[in-house]
Amino acid sequence: MRIAVAGGTGAVGKHVTAVAHERGHDVVVLARSTGVDLTTGAGLAAALEGVDAVIDVTSIATQSATASREFFGTVTTTLLDAELAAGVGHHLALSIVGSNTAPFGYYAGKHEQEQLVAAGRVPWTILRATQFHEFAKQMHERFRFGPVTLVPRMTSQPIAAHEVAERLVALAEGAPAGHATDLGGPEVLQMSAMVRDYERAIGARSAVIELPLPGGFGRAMRDGTTLAGPAADRGTQTYAAWLTDL
Repeated sequence: MRIAVAGGTGAVGKHVTAVAHERGHDVVVLARSTGVDLTTGAGLAAALEGVDAVIDVTSIATQSATASREFFGTVTTTLLDAELAAGVGHHLALSIVGSNTAPFGYYAGKHEQEQLVAAGRVPWTILRATQFHEFAKQMHERFRFGPVTLVPRMTSQPIAAHEVAERLVALAEGAPAGHATDLGGPEVLQMSAMVRDYERAIGARSAVIELPLPGGFGRAMRDGTTLAGPAADRGTQTYAAWLTDL
């Protein structure tokens, strides 16, 4: 198969690209570094020639609902229009568990993305996964201020990005499935504990302070809304195992 990976140079995109290569597929990376602008569509038509499936794992670093909706709305519309013109038969989007029940902040854009994909004319599959193991690393890097690291009070179910990539490529090899079975990590952890464990693994130390975020998104992070349900599939790599590979 010829598979295009939108956002193929990102944290999860690199895994998707590697897995697709390992499984013998011809892979096209859709990113600015390869001459494709997913917001304007520049270079996209040529890149999609002969492509059988597109896996969209694009992302944006924001907690603004407005910015997230604008980004995912623009990228998704651009991709779907170009795929329709190129005759691509399968569009796959990676979403997040809870984006449909807690469409706040970053999740608002993922919710918009899902709606656009489901309403589009390109046959589709959407996979919702829980947050990656790398999320704790991102929290530490973004919210450490000198000797203090601020962490949202959050219950998490971290999963290996590589396992998500494997599921996405397997879905691309099959027929469009609509909403695929959700994919969650093998254990439920508190984000504050994950950040402390990450610090120990890299030899860092700070005072990790847990803060409850206000509003609907803050409640969703605390009450289990962002956890995979009982019918979801589960990954196998634990967070502790992931830390040993750092």
